[in-house]
Amino acid sequence: MLQENRDLAQITIMEKTTPNLMNMLHQLIAIPSMSSVNPSFDTSNRAVIDLLAGWFEALGFTVQVMPLPRQPHKANLIATIGPVQEHGKNQGLMLAGHTDTVPCEEKFWRFNPFRLTERENRLYGLGTADMKSFFALIIEAFKRFDASRFKRPLVVLATADEESSMEGAAMLVEKTRPPVRYAVIGEPTGLKPANAHKGMVMDGIRLIGRGGHSSNPTLGLNAMESMHQVLGELMRWRNDLQRRYQDNRFAVPVPTLNLGHIHGGDNPNRICDQCEVHFDLRLLPGMDVQSVHDELHARLTALFAGTEIKWECFPLKPGTPPMLTPQDSRIVRNCELYSQADAHAVAFCTEGPYLTQLGIETVILGPGNIAQAHQPDEYLALSNVQPYVDILAELIAEHCL
Repeated sequence: MLQENRDLAQITIMEKTTPNLMNMLHQLIAIPSMSSVNPSFDTSNRAVIDLLAGWFEALGFTVQVMPLPRQPHKANLIATIGPVQEHGKNQGLMLAGHTDTVPCEEKFWRFNPFRLTERENRLYGLGTADMKSFFALIIEAFKRFDASRFKRPLVVLATADEESSMEGAAMLVEKTRPPVRYAVIGEPTGLKPANAHKGMVMDGIRLIGRGGHSSNPTLGLNAMESMHQVLGELMRWRNDLQRRYQDNRFAVPVPTLNLGHIHGGDNPNRICDQCEVHFDLRLLPGMDVQSVHDELHARLTALFAGTEIKWECFPLKPGTPPMLTPQDSRIVRNCELYSQADAHAVAFCTEGPYLTQLGIETVILGPGNIAQAHQPDEYLALSNVQPYVDILAELIAEHCL
């Protein structure tokens, strides 16, 4: 099908005034765009957004840059080309991804994380796999087409803060609905489509007791000892959730709860007056973020009823719902067809659930592997580049021509 459409589309190909693929990759990787819940590591993504805006405008896209309400130094970008119906259902395609990366410690890298380095048939650099390279590969695929022949819109979404707050994707839900029915998010999946992933809740529990001299326990109320009860309750809750929810599409077919961080007290000879634990909970499709919070709140209320311990449960970041796009969705079938791989479920989170809230059927399909993400010497295998450009071109032809 692509060749038939390409024969039509390339009769009058417009001159595309953007850099070549390797040049685009070099420029994207060179710009720091780290997001973090720790302000000392957090940076703006605006330089990446402005770079992409210039490239997509040169290709004839209508470009909208949307600063984040709570972080105006960061922004999303929406680039649109092709006819858009103001009323009625569009059948076009969105290609979506995030422009931020996780922080990195350069001392653990063999190569400069902010310089694209080609070695061992790999492209090394922060964001090569996760996932700034995706935008250059979109442009490479788009250059095969004459967009004046598009019958339906192609939308490119580039978001901010996926690695920390998800504010970019959340703003999209609050502000606008892109005029498409289908979306592909280019997170690294090894060129295999994923139509389902777990959600994530990341919370903290803080206990407040009463300090005092350690020589007499009755002089205080030990928050660390009470935290022992909380840890036991969290593990009982985890066992209960795993009995109630299973999904064999996932390699780990149950919800997981990880106790990741704990701190409390200030000195061995003082009764601990405050203690705090942080954990994450990975939700299966069918589990609801708010219901999970309500259930935990009820358990903690019962645990400390009649005691003097004061407690607080609070989100460390907004919860991300699970995602599930039906196997018979057109976008799932097409991604399976053009990647020559069956759709599967992954454990990591993406911005997919925010798009599905907008009624956009979404698949996760990208080059690279999640095992390379968030690691020193992150890389994208060169063997993935051309096959992925071909997949994108097939999908654009299928959904826009």
